[in-house]
Amino acid sequence: MITRTLSLMPTFSDSLFSDRLNRIDNLFSKLTGDEPLSTLPSYDIVRMDETHLDIVVGLHGWSIDDIEVLSQGGQLSISGKQREDKQNKGHTYLYRGLMRSNFNLSFSLPEYVKVKNANLKDGLLTVSLLKEIPESEKIQKIAINYHEGNPTKAISNN
Repeated sequence: MITRTLSLMPTFSDSLFSDRLNRIDNLFSKLTGDEPLSTLPSYDIVRMDETHLDIVVGLHGWSIDDIEVLSQGGQLSISGKQREDKQNKGHTYLYRGLMRSNFNLSFSLPEYVKVKNANLKDGLLTVSLLKEIPESEKIQKIAINYHEGNPTKAISNN
């Protein structure tokens, strides 16, 4: 299973440098048996508010029938298996920049986070997450009662 980690290295537009990184990525992928990171779709994780998160995955050119979103045991899995390109049969591509390789993104969900829904619109898959903490687990502020002195003794103001 492939997961994507954040990189501390800035993004470089130098094609020579990018090509070298892709070659290194492909080499390590062949050695480990994993897919290269470059074949994974790009994604954003957006905090909508205190209880809502969205994972937005760029899937331009993918059909809803080719994408599967699964949630089980604290794991969210987004995978894609693209069928034969029916629309462009007989055409010759001069350049193919859209990702067409099969992929599997996996995310570990924090405790109490559940998948609310998934929507595909304009080439973006949005998976909405909801954090629901049960009442029994929420922090409760306990009132403190204060009694000054002996409650049975009368106080006199002489």
